[in-house]
Amino acid sequence: MPTTVHEFAWPDRVVVGTIGLPGARTFYLQVRTGSQMVSIAMEKQQSALLAEKIDEILDELITLEGNPFSVPTTTPIELVDNDGLEAVQEQFRTGAMSLGWDPTTAQVVIEAYPIAEVDADDDNASLSDGDGDASEMLLVRMPVGTARAFAKRTHEVVGAGRPTCALCGNPIDADGHTCTLPEV
Repeated sequence: MPTTVHEFAWPDRVVVGTIGLPGARTFYLQVRTGSQMVSIAMEKQQSALLAEKIDEILDELITLEGNPFSVPTTTPIELVDNDGLEAVQEQFRTGAMSLGWDPTTAQVVIEAYPIAEVDADDDNASLSDGDGDASEMLLVRMPVGTARAFAKRTHEVVGAGRPTCALCGNPIDADGHTCTLPEV
């Protein structure tokens, strides 16, 4: 079956946002160009790692002699996007992702694939999150300023969850927290 590619070469908007209360939030990567919009569900950890790796790529590019790609060291104020998600219709839940750099267009490239469906009756099925024969994928290319703004917002969204217990490091729920430190 051919793969349906949801491609955004120069998106008008690309953000990570959430729906739900801390502790029960669903994270979405949402991309829009004009009237074309795709929202894919992600894990909190995927969101955090994506932002971290984008920052790493951009920071490494800055160290190139002369910063040939004009990579900003901070988020350009005109690219800050603190608005909520637009109408969310989940396209798929993200499994494997890849992140890269296209020097010909000076863009960060994100590829996201759905979690592979595993048939319970198929003993030979792969348990990998990635699927080489995925029926669809999301392909996003964003310029360096947009990528820096995306990473900043994503760090903020991930950090806006439940506070962490200073003693055990586990999240504190809204209805309280009983700290159970491991015995020494």
